[in-house]
Amino acid sequence: MALRSGIEWTESTWNPIRGCSRLSEGCRNCYAETVANRSKSPGEPYEGLIAKSGQWNGNIAVANHKMLDPLRWTRPRMIFVNSMSDLFHPNVPDSIIDQVFAVMALSPRHTFQILTKRADRMLAYLSDPRLVERIDLAEYAIYTSGNSFRTNFTFNMGSRNHPMPLGNVWLGVSVEDQTTAEERTALLLEPPAAVRWISAEPLLGPVDLSSLPYPSKVSGNLHWVVVGGESGTHARPMHPDWARNLRNQCQSSGVPFLFKQWGEWLPVLGQSEGVPIRGRKHSFEDGTFVGWVGKKHAGRCLDGRVWDEYPEATQ
Repeated sequence: MALRSGIEWTESTWNPIRGCSRLSEGCRNCYAETVANRSKSPGEPYEGLIAKSGQWNGNIAVANHKMLDPLRWTRPRMIFVNSMSDLFHPNVPDSIIDQVFAVMALSPRHTFQILTKRADRMLAYLSDPRLVERIDLAEYAIYTSGNSFRTNFTFNMGSRNHPMPLGNVWLGVSVEDQTTAEERTALLLEPPAAVRWISAEPLLGPVDLSSLPYPSKVSGNLHWVVVGGESGTHARPMHPDWARNLRNQCQSSGVPFLFKQWGEWLPVLGQSEGVPIRGRKHSFEDGTFVGWVGKKHAGRCLDGRVWDEYPEATQ
């Protein structure tokens, strides 16, 4: 667990699971894959999880020594679950997901932010009629494991203290364009959740929330939208209007909006005044120019302000 995360919309990360595989264009320059490549040698944390090509190979490893970390963390905080994996990857056993949910249920002082590209697996998991029973059993296994930090949580077998959906768990999907937004958000809106959210990062095209399969549900049941451009050596540029349009949609529907970053690219006119363009420029079809300035210089101001809005749990 990282006690302090550099991710703008969370405080800490918790990685009881390691490993993944690419699914869509948003995965092409996966930051987690880059990090894992640095620690893939024998004896290191990501051994056996990276192919010779440098990509995730689809194998999954469970970091059992990290599984119970949130129970040890006494100060309440916002926690991003599995920044180095996808909780609902097809190779993660249901029993492991049960353990993760059990830990979250036993840690109501924390807020857990789940983000997945596998919305279909998430919906199937949460729709299991035995879900509450399975999480109950996983909680009981933790409680009877003999750990010295049991005083940090309460458990009463047979009288459930943590009804589903868990009020401290935010369910989110990662999208990059209209197609992925339509596919994944439709599935996100199906299961009950305290907070449902979208992370549109890297944003690779325009997204119109009003054209989603259940447009009447969006303003009432979508509780947060995070937007960000891509970062890294091979980052693709984001048109400034893609971010602005999502912000405007959120404002008109009362959905909290957070602008995470521009990424490596910044609009050449207006936004980038005083910021040096480092040689590379990109022109979109409408004539909008963006220039490569680097993530640090690009910052996260959109139209002169930082957008840091957060939702309130609804359950």
